[in-house]
Amino acid sequence: MKSVEMLREMIAASQYIVFFGGAGVSTESGIPDFRSEAGHFAAIRRFGEPPETLLSRAYFMARPEKFYEYYKSALLVADVGPNRAHLALAKLEERGKLRAVVTQNIDGLHQAAGSRCVYELHGGISRNFCMACGREYGAAQIKNSPGVPRCACGGVVKPDVVLYGEGLDQEVLRGATAHIGKADMLIVGGTSLVVYPAAGLVNYFRGSRLALINQSETPYDYRADLVVRAPVGEVLGEAVGV
Repeated sequence: MKSVEMLREMIAASQYIVFFGGAGVSTESGIPDFRSEAGHFAAIRRFGEPPETLLSRAYFMARPEKFYEYYKSALLVADVGPNRAHLALAKLEERGKLRAVVTQNIDGLHQAAGSRCVYELHGGISRNFCMACGREYGAAQIKNSPGVPRCACGGVVKPDVVLYGEGLDQEVLRGATAHIGKADMLIVGGTSLVVYPAAGLVNYFRGSRLALINQSETPYDYRADLVVRAPVGEVLGEAVGV
């Protein structure tokens, strides 16, 4: 594939690569995209509300039982592992080419693949904290708890994910924008770049090589040096050799 060869050449010419990814990276591992049309209507059919309502701060505070019923079924997906995209990025970091991964996903698969510098814009399912005392709990404890997970102190445990109605973590955002601003190459994969404020991070890029890998059109295609319409795992896997 000519586009894969072009991507390989761009990577070879770069010394400070940052990857910015979205749900399309994780769907190749079998994790459904709750923002997709299918995910939207599946939530309405089963729960009577769209994901944007079910995963909101207001809904969590008012109806934690229903929140967790949806959260456990839609976001705490078991028996999944990193795919070629995650493995390729970890390999690029190992080679000293990739300096950071910025992700909108909350599944922790980049870290599972071996990536060390990961900025999770929307938090992560692996971390959960008691709202009363701050005690931390793992994803398995949340998944296996009946109803609303509660701490030993009696407090409600909340996932360390950014719900609708909550702002992004400013420290994470600063780290992500700093790396993107320093990058000489930005690879964007598996995201339609329409969910803000995350999508706006592309505007911080000042480098000379922008590659967009997504199966559908994005608002930033016109700015890219390379646009590839194919699964991100397939493209990165071939380009990096994993």
